[in-house]
Amino acid sequence: MIDFSVEKCDKSGARAGKLVFRGFKIDTPVFMPVGTYAAVKTVSPRELESAGAQIILSNAYHLHLRPGEELIKKLGGIHEFTGWKRGFLTDSGGFQIFSLSPLRKISREGVSFRSHIDGAKGFLAPSDVIQIENDIGADIIMPLDVCTAPDVTHAEAAGAAEITNEWAEMSKDVWERSGAQNSLFGIVQGTVFEDLREQCARRLRSLDFPGYAVGGLSVGEEHAVMYRIVQHTVQFLPEEKPRYLMGVGAPMDILESVIRGIDMFDSVLPTRNARNATVFIPGGRLLLRNSSNREDDRPIQKGCSCYTCSQFSRAYLRHLFKTREILGYRLATIHNLFYLIDFMKRLREAIINDGLDAFRDSYYRGEL
Repeated sequence: MIDFSVEKCDKSGARAGKLVFRGFKIDTPVFMPVGTYAAVKTVSPRELESAGAQIILSNAYHLHLRPGEELIKKLGGIHEFTGWKRGFLTDSGGFQIFSLSPLRKISREGVSFRSHIDGAKGFLAPSDVIQIENDIGADIIMPLDVCTAPDVTHAEAAGAAEITNEWAEMSKDVWERSGAQNSLFGIVQGTVFEDLREQCARRLRSLDFPGYAVGGLSVGEEHAVMYRIVQHTVQFLPEEKPRYLMGVGAPMDILESVIRGIDMFDSVLPTRNARNATVFIPGGRLLLRNSSNREDDRPIQKGCSCYTCSQFSRAYLRHLFKTREILGYRLATIHNLFYLIDFMKRLREAIINDGLDAFRDSYYRGEL
């Protein structure tokens, strides 16, 4: 089971804490790189460790389809299977099933779908997902939930939140009876409607999950809307439990959400951007393919100690992308992960040292 402690709380509500589970000790706030298929694209576990990653995320739906949880369990669980010896969180795949809209049908019993791989029919009940994640051997697991678009009606959002709550209750019952030594988080849904977020958060809180996630954001709504919903939702979640904002990975969104009391984040953004030749730098992003980098002998970011910045120029990286060399994708990914994880470390230090206001000001001046 998970143990969470808050080491320092800023006047804004930002928290610096520590998660302890299964022998792992994780500093929060924390960013979790995404390895949907149990691999963070283009980088090895050793490179993830060098970047400072403490925990990564994989997707139970995708791993259920390939290679199957039975094989992963047979080969010793997700840690042995992948060689990643630090923390593992598995998402249920609710968002991925949502994205298969023409191929799926939701009922109170679960989700009927057709595989995006070969069209085979499948069905997942909340209990099935818990069993899959237990078999995979993840440290933190998420229940099946219903994701919606940000522009749904209040009635549609209420229906989705109601099913999510019912599934959460079923999932917790199955999880407790399984005797698994991992930790199950409840997921607060309700899209952009504050009353639904409050209702969902209160109901999940009564179930006393080891941690709580805020889902259904960063799916197209404006930044201000996301921040408003995060601010509103957090006040109904227990202070002594970790809070996880799902699918958020832009530095600005992380900063503003930490200020509102969030502890954990994940996103494909840093790795996806890297594969599109876009890298994080103080003040924004750098497009490596741009002609302005053709003769630029500077690293991506002056003062960055990642392997990419310590060895290679913008000109060389541009050349790799122009010639579609795989090394370019890897080097850009290494930098983006290092940048974001280092950003989290500095943000945590700012909270501990009463410097969060100065950190925020420096970020918006383009210095971080």
